[in-house]
Amino acid sequence: MLDTLAAIEQYRQHEVDGTVTERWLSYLVSAEERVVNLERVSTLRELNEANPVLDYVERTLRILDQLRVSYWLRDIVEETLCWAETAKGGTARQRIRWQEDGINLFVHNEGSAALYERAVSVDGERERLVALLIRTHGLLGQFLRGEVPFADNLPLADVVAQGTLSPEELKSTLLVLNRCIIEAVSPQLWQQVRDELSVLVHAIAYGEQPQGLDVQSRILRLRTGSEARGENTLERLAELSEEARIEQVFQRLEQHTFWYVEAALQDFSLEEFGKVFALIARLVPAEVKHISFERLMNSLYYDYKGVKKINLYKKRMIEKYLSDWSWEALHAGEPPADSPHLQCELVTEPHIADTVFFNFQFSAAAEKLIEFCVEAEKSPLYEKAVLMLYDLFGLRRDAYDRFHNEESYLATMNQSVDYKRLLLRYVTGNTVLDIGPGGGVMLDLLEQEMPDRRAIGIDISENVIEALERRRRLEGHRWEVMKGDALALKETIEQGSVDTILFSSILHELYSYIPLNGRKFNLDTVAAALLSACDVLPSGGRIIIRDGIMTEPTVQQRRITFLEPDGMAALERYARDFQGRAIRYEVRDEQTVQMPVNDAMEFLYTYTWGEEAYVHEVQEQFGYLTPTGYREFIENTLGEQVRVVHLEAFLQQGYTEALEHRVRITDEWEMPVPLPDSTCIIVLEKV
Repeated sequence: MLDTLAAIEQYRQHEVDGTVTERWLSYLVSAEERVVNLERVSTLRELNEANPVLDYVERTLRILDQLRVSYWLRDIVEETLCWAETAKGGTARQRIRWQEDGINLFVHNEGSAALYERAVSVDGERERLVALLIRTHGLLGQFLRGEVPFADNLPLADVVAQGTLSPEELKSTLLVLNRCIIEAVSPQLWQQVRDELSVLVHAIAYGEQPQGLDVQSRILRLRTGSEARGENTLERLAELSEEARIEQVFQRLEQHTFWYVEAALQDFSLEEFGKVFALIARLVPAEVKHISFERLMNSLYYDYKGVKKINLYKKRMIEKYLSDWSWEALHAGEPPADSPHLQCELVTEPHIADTVFFNFQFSAAAEKLIEFCVEAEKSPLYEKAVLMLYDLFGLRRDAYDRFHNEESYLATMNQSVDYKRLLLRYVTGNTVLDIGPGGGVMLDLLEQEMPDRRAIGIDISENVIEALERRRRLEGHRWEVMKGDALALKETIEQGSVDTILFSSILHELYSYIPLNGRKFNLDTVAAALLSACDVLPSGGRIIIRDGIMTEPTVQQRRITFLEPDGMAALERYARDFQGRAIRYEVRDEQTVQMPVNDAMEFLYTYTWGEEAYVHEVQEQFGYLTPTGYREFIENTLGEQVRVVHLEAFLQQGYTEALEHRVRITDEWEMPVPLPDSTCIIVLEKV
């Protein structure tokens, strides 16, 4: 076993700092600050429960311990690895003192090399080699990520030029060192980059120039994570080339290194990514070498239900801020207009003039409101919190931006595939527009079962568009998505260019969320959506509606007996929180109430989904018209522009099974009755 591993094991057995004699280990175990790339963690909680840097160093050493290499090579790499991360350690007091002494802890390889040189006499050839390997450790991997220019690795070639190592000895050393560094992050990652890294190591050892050093290659490397999530970076770069001139921006920054850039910016679009670097290229001082996004990375994530999530509240505000920047102004060197609640900052720290830190700085009020949104995520206060945040930044509230649970919401939407399939029988024409495509299940069905049709999804939510674009790209779908407003389709869709428009379980959301004329739960919103659709349809085109329905006659009563102890409390809470209409009920005993049939069903729709979905479901009114009322509403709204081709109502399968062990439902004479119809399908044809 390596001596360094034995020292770590001894420390872990005792867990007492006083027993640590090795200086490198004392720095790592005394770390009071968690300096880690958040790409590599799945939950922020683990940063408090472990020492991720020490764990990583131990993994690198264990990989080395298993490799069959010469004693000399093992000795050199072992000393390099045990010191390579020390700039991430130390107590708060030590770190302050190191920085005052001019040690750049934020550029970890340089800081670690400086700490090694302070602790060890580097007069000998071996120690000078180790110091160089520490100073350059990880830079090949960072080149592969686009974070550093290849030239930063060239000091390693001096080892050959000075006769310290032969080219083959340098190759062996660098391959072993980089295998330990990269495989400790991920064995799969090592397999992916091994061949390319071998080419780079050979180029360094023999003084050759590798391929892929151009600016475009660097941008593509920096967007690897975005590409893996569905971005077509090369295509988008070409689209932006004339206006944005992103490649020219990176040409000005070709000698700079970027720290944590992918972890901080991979969730932003290429255009937003380019605007950030365009601003940096104009503002960065001449003496600066390193540009760090560490602070932005650390501010963008939080734990939701124990899993690391990007802070979409901050992300949406940053996106709005960036959208106000014009490329013309950025290239002219004009600073973007300041927002009272959000500004970008490019700051330096004392004693390290070669490094700047880029971040977006929120006002104290905005930070508190964002914290409030995070805390309110599972309570009825959530909607109010988000409204306040949007008001603060002058944004329209996107009713479909469910922020923290967007992925689970879209997955739930996809479970309704069988009911959505019913709509296909009424599709006409060549082009189908799906309003509010959710997780894309309707688009998938159209592609699979009507491959000759052109399917387009349109949504106002950035979340939905981003998720669908990523899936379309990764899975190779032919359908398209675009951003647009269901209430103003003619602003996005050319009149007569679509033949069928689908409203699949979306009209009740428009009704519930969109405040038309200052009022939500508004039939005028539904009317506006239908008129908007009718405006862009040609003669013979169809509107297909699938949505909630109220039952008739509306005077029917239902008795609900709760079979769960908290059922009555759930009804009381729902009646208090629901804003669509007054929910009436009469308490019959401790577990039983009598209610109008449609009030009962409206409550049961939310009760079915459970506590996790409550914060959203309580804001939606699923049934707002009876079948007769729907027909009259359509006639009053669209008049003779359309005819009703088909209208049916049915109980959606699943509600009965979901509720049978939670409630018992009877009429007012306590006779068991089935649940009434929950859903309708209505087909309109433009005449």
